[in-house]
Amino acid sequence: MSRFGGGKSGEKKLTPYLKAVKSTLTAAICLRNFPSQVVERHNKPAVETQWARELLLAPVVIAKNEKEAVKIEGSINALRISIRIKQMDNMEGILVERFSSFLEMRADDFVILRRKACEKRPSKKDAVKKAKITLEKKASDEDDDGYDISFLITHYHTETMWRDKLVDFIVTFIQEINSEISDLRLNVNSRGRKVAEHFFLQFVAKK
Repeated sequence: MSRFGGGKSGEKKLTPYLKAVKSTLTAAICLRNFPSQVVERHNKPAVETQWARELLLAPVVIAKNEKEAVKIEGSINALRISIRIKQMDNMEGILVERFSSFLEMRADDFVILRRKACEKRPSKKDAVKKAKITLEKKASDEDDDGYDISFLITHYHTETMWRDKLVDFIVTFIQEINSEISDLRLNVNSRGRKVAEHFFLQFVAKK
């Protein structure tokens, strides 16, 4: 995932969708230290605890279409970003699920990555099984309201990192994740083709 580290990817022109995400993140990332009003000597992200409504901002959902969206939930001391990754069919759904699980298991290395997505979509395995039984509609058309991966930025992060760099990282991630999933799909297809060729070779009579 070296492409998420910056470089030429940051030079790409932003689409109106990404510009809206970037401007909203820039406005919402104004965070400050705010101790808990409920528990003494505790400092928890208000967007996670949901203890005081006066400390929360109204959630903002920026959607490119039904399959791609970003939900931004702000508060006085934390910011939560949930991303819905485009899934055109069952294969992409499984790849997204595996890819997000791979990243979430390494959340400590990403610092701001949440170990579990907020409002996470149901597993695609169950959706595929259900689609095979009913044959009424594709599994990719079901449960499109959830999100695949979430980030949590607290005031601790903004005190030790550049805020504009944090915003740029989120925007670059959204910008490059679709091409990353497409590359994974091409790799799966090429492997499947080679496996099929090798399998059918045993039925071909040797000369």
